[in-house]
Amino acid sequence: MENKIKRNEFLKSLGFKGASLLAVYCGAASLSSCENEDVTPTSSIDFTLDLTNAVYSKLNTTGNYVIANGIVIARVSTTDFAAVTQVCSHEGRPNVIYNGSGFYCTVHGATFSTSGAGTNANGSRGIQAYKTALTGTSLRIYS
Repeated sequence: MENKIKRNEFLKSLGFKGASLLAVYCGAASLSSCENEDVTPTSSIDFTLDLTNAVYSKLNTTGNYVIANGIVIARVSTTDFAAVTQVCSHEGRPNVIYNGSGFYCTVHGATFSTSGAGTNANGSRGIQAYKTALTGTSLRIYS
């Protein structure tokens, strides 16, 4: 049978110095919260998707979307695409999807327009949007 130490016994075993170090570390970590932080988008985005590739072929149909390189790319009409970061500005988690008319965070319900503008309280800060350009069957996503 293995010996397990209880949490409070472990903390006591750290002594004053160890507990102080732990308190400083935890205190410093709590100064920044993941909630409502600014989400810094990737500074430079530039990649191309081949729409004949089965992985991206969903983009040949209006209303569908794919996620590539942390970017949600949606076919919003027969001629237009929209691309935004997958990271929600509400809590900085990669949970943004396309819902057929705009972008939506599956965790907290933040909503965003196809241009990345926030459309409800949780999405009020908006998200980073990217440019798109279709040439034949190649879709370029760039900043």
